[in-house]
Parts: sequence; C-alpha cells; structure tokens
Amino acid sequence: MTTSRKASPVFRFVLHVLIVVILTLLTQIGGLAYLIALAASRAWGIRRLLVKLAIFLVFYAGASFAAGLAAPMFGRVPLSCISGATDRLVVRSPIYCLLNRNYVTPELRDLAKALAAHMAAEFPGTVTVALDANFPFVNGFPLLPHLSHADGKKLDFAYYYKNADGAFLNGATRSPIGYFAFEEPAPGDELPCEGRHDWLTTRWDFDALQPLFPAYGIEEQRTSAALAWLTSEGVAHFGLQKIFIEPHLKNALGITDSHVRFQGCRAARHDDHIHIQVE
Repeated sequence: MTTSRKASPVFRFVLHVLIVVILTLLTQIGGLAYLIALAASRAWGIRRLLVKLAIFLVFYAGASFAAGLAAPMFGRVPLSCISGATDRLVVRSPIYCLLNRNYVTPELRDLAKALAAHMAAEFPGTVTVALDANFPFVNGFPLLPHLSHADGKKLDFAYYYKNADGAFLNGATRSPIGYFAFEEPAPGDELPCEGRHDWLTTRWDFDALQPLFPAYGIEEQRTSAALAWLTSEGVAHFGLQKIFIEPHLKNALGITDSHVRFQGCRAARHDDHIHIQVE
C-alpha cells in the first residue's frame, strides 16, 4: 500500500510530462497551453476531466490565435485553412491549421499564391492544394515526420489527380490528408532505394493502407505544368531552391531540370506529394 501511494504522484508527473512532450511535438505550442491550463485548473480547484479538457482547449485556441498574430515578427505567416469558392490555393485539411503546421515565410507564401494563380489561368478553375508547411516559431524546431520543415522555407503540395476514366478531379487527393497514398513505380522504373534496409528512416511504404485509397492517378498535364512553372518562374522570381519528387515520377513526367531532385532514402517517399523549398 505504501508503495502504491508513493507511485501515484510519480505516475501523474510522468503522464503530464509525456502529454507536454507529445503536444509540443505535434503542435509546437500545445505543451505550453497544457501547462497553463493545468495550473489554472489546480488554482480554480477543478477536478472533473471534461472541464479540464475544455479549459485546455480554450487556452490552446487562444495560444493558436496569438501565434498567428506573433508569427510575422518571427518571419512567418500562416496559410489560411478557410477558403472560398474563388480561392485557388487551399490547404488540404483544417487539421493543418489546428496543429499549427501551416506557417511559411512571406516569400514562400507569395510563391504558393503565384503558382496557384498561374495554374488557374492556364487551366481555368484549377485549385492547387497545399499540405504541410512549418510551425510558427523557432528555426530548427522539427515538424515530424518531416526532416527539413524547420525554418518556414519548406512547403508540400499535393499532386493534381484524375479518376480512372481520365477526368480531372479538382482539389481532390487520394488520402484525406494528402499523404501516404503512393504512386507505385512500374516494372523497370528507377528504384534508388532498392535493396536498402535502413533502420533509421521515415521512408515508410504503408502497404496495408494502399488498398484503402481510391484509384486516382496523377494528372500529368497539370502536374507537369506546375513543375515547369516552379523550375522557371519559381526559381527566377521567388528564390526556389529545390523540388523533391520520386525519380520514377520525374522520369515519367519527362522532367530534366536539376532543381527537381531525389530526397534520399532516409526521407519520406515523395510520390504522394511535391516538396518545395526556397533559399
């Protein structure tokens, strides 16, 4: 009995630490909001779990709102997850904004908007879909599971998709969040990581998930046009430095520009999204 009484405060402490760490890794500011909410709940004598959860959500919402106001002072601005019928650049899911993963430098925001405007002009009505960006503060803070989204200068876009009949699917992605639905290489395609068995890697195949996604294919015309704009106007006027896609897609789309590269075998697969970064 004595051991149990001593262990309980330790367990609660460890649990709180784990929650803070997880919330910080997922949202950057969630851990701080949790600590403030925890202190407030104790100061107010609140014991009911649902009330504590509601207090945390209020503090987290306030912290996220404050982050949006403060981020420009740190050189980052948010991409909006609220889009209207006329918006041509959209963030795939509100979850990116809820987790504060939608921040970029002003230069990268301007590039994204210019790309979307070009695509809508070239292919009237076309929507360009953004995915993960960066957290609002602190260069070097990891945006897991990405290896490089840590300075506001990286942004992922979804590919443009078509259905099995070849019809363009405007604003659609194969997975609900835009990731992990891979375009599998065909026999004979370039496979730079074939035969490797790295133990420390984020190059996950998620084989069990693949049958769950709809049978969409990459819409080559729009995807090629977007990559062509990025490697020309994006480089010349917006400081675009690199684009990551899988080699088999680069070859299938006939891309030879040196700005389009392979990300390496320890990074995540890039046949479900396009990664761009600016200088």
